[in-house]
Amino acid sequence: MLNIVRSGRFFSSKSAAITKIHRNIYPQHYLTKIIQPDGSSFTIRFNDPRMIIRLPLDMNLITEEERKRRIEARRPKQKVKIVEELDDSFDRTKYLKYFKK
Repeated sequence: MLNIVRSGRFFSSKSAAITKIHRNIYPQHYLTKIIQPDGSSFTIRFNDPRMIIRLPLDMNLITEEERKRRIEARRPKQKVKIVEELDDSFDRTKYLKYFKK
């Protein structure tokens, strides 16, 4: 039997996660931290310059009280309108002596 030695790289999910990018021209990638809903995090290469990406929480896995609190926090807040009342008690005849004709 002849043993054939293969020259080249082997691709697997294990080696792809821990090796470098094997390209002659590297694309522009930025290190980005992914934060999962349970609080765990890991670092990936991302093509947009972001520091942190938070993954959304699955609303079916949390309690009813927590779900209501989060839905209330999502609703837009009503803006308070401030109405200024101008109390015009200015008497201009009091200052007529300071004007020149």
